[in-house]
Amino acid sequence: MNNIHHYRLLFFMGILALALHSCVPVKEIRKERSNVPENYGKETIDSLNTAQISWKQFFADPNLIALIDTALVRNQELNIMTQTVALFENQIQAKKGEYLPFVDIKGGAEIEKVGKHTRNGAVEESLHIDGEKFPEPFSNYSIGLVASWELDIWKKLRNEKKAAVLEYLSSVEGKNFMITNLVAEIADAYYELMALDNQLEILTQNLQLQQNALKIVKLQKEAAKTTELAVRRFTAEVQKTHSEKFEIEQKITVMENKINFLIGKTPGKIVRNSSVFLNIPIDSIYAGVPSQLLENRTDIKKASLELEASKLNSKIAKANFYPSLGISTGIGLNAFKTGLLTKTPESLVYSFAGDFIGPIINRNAIKALYKNANSKQIQAIFEYEKTILNAYIEVANELSNIQNLKKVYAFKEGQVTTLTESITLSTRLFTSARADYLEVLLTQREALEAKIALVETKKDQLMANIHLYKFLGGGWN
Repeated sequence: MNNIHHYRLLFFMGILALALHSCVPVKEIRKERSNVPENYGKETIDSLNTAQISWKQFFADPNLIALIDTALVRNQELNIMTQTVALFENQIQAKKGEYLPFVDIKGGAEIEKVGKHTRNGAVEESLHIDGEKFPEPFSNYSIGLVASWELDIWKKLRNEKKAAVLEYLSSVEGKNFMITNLVAEIADAYYELMALDNQLEILTQNLQLQQNALKIVKLQKEAAKTTELAVRRFTAEVQKTHSEKFEIEQKITVMENKINFLIGKTPGKIVRNSSVFLNIPIDSIYAGVPSQLLENRTDIKKASLELEASKLNSKIAKANFYPSLGISTGIGLNAFKTGLLTKTPESLVYSFAGDFIGPIINRNAIKALYKNANSKQIQAIFEYEKTILNAYIEVANELSNIQNLKKVYAFKEGQVTTLTESITLSTRLFTSARADYLEVLLTQREALEAKIALVETKKDQLMANIHLYKFLGGGWN
């Protein structure tokens, strides 16, 4: 009869599980799109990809390499991210343990005194153990092992562990993405600092020219060949250049402090050789094919892993609709005297129990969690597709920028040469009274602006190469 009763119970539980399964909502979610164009606009297809080389090979300046090396060890934000990765790694261990049996050792001691004028007191008054009255107060001692285990029949716990692994891997890619950005940010700041040094040198040289011109104008005034107005205009131009020098010096201080912050150091001098700035070669960068972005870009890999984790989280939320099956058991020794604990089998106790729990009525909270999980999965799909599209556009824009900057630099270089020659010519003409002093001032100002613009363009070229290297997915390996 007992077997028949057990079979009936199992049959009922099976029917109930099927009924609960049939009531689970289902939502179809479209598959993510990861297609990219075959090439970047008019660029020819070439599988050679600069992103696959390490940043130590990409950068040739030993001073810059030393700064990046220091930053990878001492940058505070990167170290914070490293600890975040460790937290996700610990989550894997925690989730892995949840679908394994829990075994604990349990011990206890208690003393109880009941009133004699109660049912328990009356019963104890009439009992005798080994010819002795029931002890008063009553002591109870126990020691043993207890175990519990939730059977992961719907793979909920295993999916939680897999999701934790994906989140950990996503955090690793997030750290790699931070490294890529950190490398690029330090390189940008380093070249910005070198450009400021060159601008300061140009201002210093131009100031010398202006002071020489001012001397000439003063001599011309003494010889009654020009007016006080010309002297005042030249003096004002010298004063303006002096103020611009102080502004550049302040920018240099700020940029040095920014680099020191990035490398985790207190303010100090940044070692660099700015005299070679305009001669730094602009190396060619090979963009490869757009599909390689999926392999090289850490932000795309991070978004992909987060999408996979969101799919598992949706399955986990769906599993909450299904019944859970748990098993608990224990074995140990129990007696009212410590000396009797070792007497077996009299003091031996054990238990075994199973429980079957499933939601039937008022499942709104579970439904809401399931809907949220689906919404987050859809968000992850859009985030993944957006990241791919953004990566492609960034590379396409920077490739065009590099080509146009090359042309801009060539024209600005010619402009600087022409205006530099014009300074000497305008000064000679002014000395011989064949040119107005305004022409001298204008020529000097135009030459100064052209030289500074040439330095800016060189900086933009170097930064464009850095940005393209970053956009292709380089800098983290």
